[in-house]
Amino acid sequence: MSDTLSTSPAPADPNTVPPSVHTAQVSAPMSPTGKVPARKKKSKKKKWMFIGGGVLLLLIIAAVLMSQKKEKVTEVQTEKVVKRNITQVVTATGKIQSETKVNISAETSGEIISLPFKEGDEVKRGDLLVKIKQDAYAPQIAQQNAGIKVAESNLQQNQVALKNLELELGRTRELVNKGLASQSELDANQNKLDQQLAILNTNRAQINQQRAGLGSIRYDVSKTTIYAPMSGVITQLNNEVGEKVLGTVQNIGSNIMTISDLSLMECQVDVSEADVIMIHLGDTANVTVDAFNDKIFKGYVYEVANTAKSKGTGTQEEVVNFTVKIRIIENQFELRPGMSCTANIEVAKKQNVLAVPIQSLTIRDDSMMKKDDKSTGNENLTKTSEQDKKKKAKPQEVVFVVENGVSKKKNVKSGISDDSYIEIIDGVGENMDVVKGSYKAINTELEDNAKVKIDNSNKNVKPSDK
Repeated sequence: MSDTLSTSPAPADPNTVPPSVHTAQVSAPMSPTGKVPARKKKSKKKKWMFIGGGVLLLLIIAAVLMSQKKEKVTEVQTEKVVKRNITQVVTATGKIQSETKVNISAETSGEIISLPFKEGDEVKRGDLLVKIKQDAYAPQIAQQNAGIKVAESNLQQNQVALKNLELELGRTRELVNKGLASQSELDANQNKLDQQLAILNTNRAQINQQRAGLGSIRYDVSKTTIYAPMSGVITQLNNEVGEKVLGTVQNIGSNIMTISDLSLMECQVDVSEADVIMIHLGDTANVTVDAFNDKIFKGYVYEVANTAKSKGTGTQEEVVNFTVKIRIIENQFELRPGMSCTANIEVAKKQNVLAVPIQSLTIRDDSMMKKDDKSTGNENLTKTSEQDKKKKAKPQEVVFVVENGVSKKKNVKSGISDDSYIEIIDGVGENMDVVKGSYKAINTELEDNAKVKIDNSNKNVKPSDK
């Protein structure tokens, strides 16, 4: 009985699943601990990583699209359009010179034996300036005097012979009248008289020739002493006593010295061909001299050259300038020829005119087609391109004004300008907010109806923005 009970199967637990049933319901084998395998966990992680990466990519794309749709705002500086006084100035550099100066040159060659004055000395008209050695002319003068005496002696001899011929001709004529001599004898004596008269004329011409040669030599001798042709100051002395100078009649001889009238000084400046057309006689000028930094010399234009001076002709660096002379009105300082100077010539003045900062004005070419216009069709594109070729409008002067937070492009007509402001004849009104910076915004970034942000905290625009 006991053996039967011990061998009989134990009663089944209702909560226990038979192994066969458990194996059928669970597809994946269980680990010895009863947990899901690690390989399945990794696959789930990869799945979620892919999903997260896709969502992040979508967010980035959406952010980029939103930023592109967001309208760009340009930061600018502005200034009110007001009326100002404008003086247009042409600036040029040059040298201080005396209005009147004389270069003393040698007209005859020789050795300098006297120079009474030195550089910087004041001389009066008629003062002896230079004396050149005359020894070389003494033999020539003696030779010419001897030639004149010989010619005069020959003249006297021929005059005596002429008197004898005249007497002989008279006696022959009386004999002919009495029939004691023939006509041929009379004619022969007349011919001898005529020949003697020709010899006398030759003697007289020789005397005049010798005297002319003597006069020429004496003229050359007179050139060995040079006197001051004007009063002034010797501003340049190129020779010393004992030096030899060369003098010629055809060409300019050696420049011995220069005399300048320092009471009348001028400023000679070189003005470019683009600016010289704006300069007129009588224009006021303010001249600054490097040697007198704190002094401004007043002057006016009294001469404008008609002939240009070219430098670098035939090269890319060719420069064409015109010399403009400015007379300095008050010369209370010791201005000297050759000092460097700068002249500001006032060529135009206007009072109470509308003006904008000079950097506000820019050039825009409206004849070029915009990109949006290219999508209107091939036929319109061809027609427009032909019109553009015919039109070829010049670039327009424009400024940008700010109205209700957006920029407005205004075509304007400009006038004169100074260093900071330019006159606007037409296109803007008083008290408009005109854009004056930055340089990049005015020249490249701003367009019509573009959103802007005004920032005038830095009132002084940097030089790079001007």
